[in-house]
Amino acid sequence: MSSTPTPPDDAELLARGELTVRGRVREASNAVLYCSVAYGGREAACVYKPVAGERPLWDFPDGTLAQREVAAYEVSEATGWGLVPPTVLRDGPYGEGMVQLWIEADPEARLLALTEDDEPGEGWKGVGPAQLDEDRTALLVHADTPALRRLAVLDAVINNSDRKGGHLLPAPDGHLYGIDHGVTFHVDDKLRTLLWGWAGEELPAETAGVLAGLDRSLAPGAPLATRLAELLTGAEVAAVRARVAALRASGRHPEPSGEWPAIPWPPV
Repeated sequence: MSSTPTPPDDAELLARGELTVRGRVREASNAVLYCSVAYGGREAACVYKPVAGERPLWDFPDGTLAQREVAAYEVSEATGWGLVPPTVLRDGPYGEGMVQLWIEADPEARLLALTEDDEPGEGWKGVGPAQLDEDRTALLVHADTPALRRLAVLDAVINNSDRKGGHLLPAPDGHLYGIDHGVTFHVDDKLRTLLWGWAGEELPAETAGVLAGLDRSLAPGAPLATRLAELLTGAEVAAVRARVAALRASGRHPEPSGEWPAIPWPPV
């Protein structure tokens, strides 16, 4: 009696599937290739970012952005929040790179807005003033949702220096994903984000348990620490531990340090 094979899960599909390049995302600063991946009777759309297509940055070591993208996924999975689409490191048509499940965003979802009111309306949090033209400014606001707030916490843990509006993908089923995590995990404080609306506020109650779990998972020899050590330097893994400890000690969302531009540019 034959049985039907179990279809591969997302991670297995991305890691073992046949990768076919279908096009290129041209507005990206690094090489970002739109692909299909097929394996075990499943096929899905994905993004492939080859290391060979990474542009050098003055403050991050060359050829490390793909590993940082995978590390962000691993930390996201450890939180249980599932904020980063399934992401793997593998060989592809143009060499080793990051491969991530493609997320089709809901075009009707509104997470960011500009208002000419002095204060954000109900359901929104203020980020800061935005210059519309020489004579007009507006208040940049983001939605006040549990999912966005979780993402703000994740960004603080991974030290995300580029949380732009275009990196927020609300799926049609209501789940929120964050993408583009190549410039993360620096040892210096480089948090730069549009999600400053909760700055200085107490962390939600659920976050205490999540951070405690991360603390245990990051202990030397623990699974997450071991996996991150394959993707980051020892100093960078130690810095993740320190950021988690600092968030637990303060119990509050971080505030801009003043030593680094707080808002990414361009913001979208």
